[in-house]
Amino acid sequence: MNKNYTLENLPEIASELIQTVKNKTLLFYGEMGVGKTTLIKEICKQLGVLDNISSPTFSLVNEYETSKQEKVFHFDFYRIEDENEALDMGIEDYLYNNAWCLIEWPQNVENLLPLDAVEIHLTTLENSKRNIQLKYT
Repeated sequence: MNKNYTLENLPEIASELIQTVKNKTLLFYGEMGVGKTTLIKEICKQLGVLDNISSPTFSLVNEYETSKQEKVFHFDFYRIEDENEALDMGIEDYLYNNAWCLIEWPQNVENLLPLDAVEIHLTTLENSKRNIQLKYT
C-alpha cells in the first residue's frame, strides 16, 4: 500500500495496520522528523496504551502496557552503533514473545529482525504532506 497522508489520516493508517498485519513487529523507516514517532503514538493509542508515549532515543526501548494488560515495546535504534548492543539488551526476547514491537531506525539492527516483519516507509513530499508505504504479507 502507498498513501499520501496528513496528521488527520494517522488514525486510519494505524487502524489498518493493527487490523491487517500478521506479524506484530513493525519497522519504521524514514528521515528524522518525518513522523515515525507520531504514527507510533497513534498506534499505541489505538492499542489502548495509557502511558505517555515518547521516543526511547537514549534508553533504546520503552515498555508500555495496554488497558488489556498487553505489552507494547517501542525501540529507537538511531544511536546504536553495533548490533551487539541490541543483543546485549536482549532484543531477541522482545521480538519473539508475540508482543507489539515498534522499531524506529531498524536498519541499524537489520540482521537481528524477523524476516516477516512489517516495513513502514515514511517520506516527506514537496507540499509538506507525508507519504507512507506499507510492506507486509
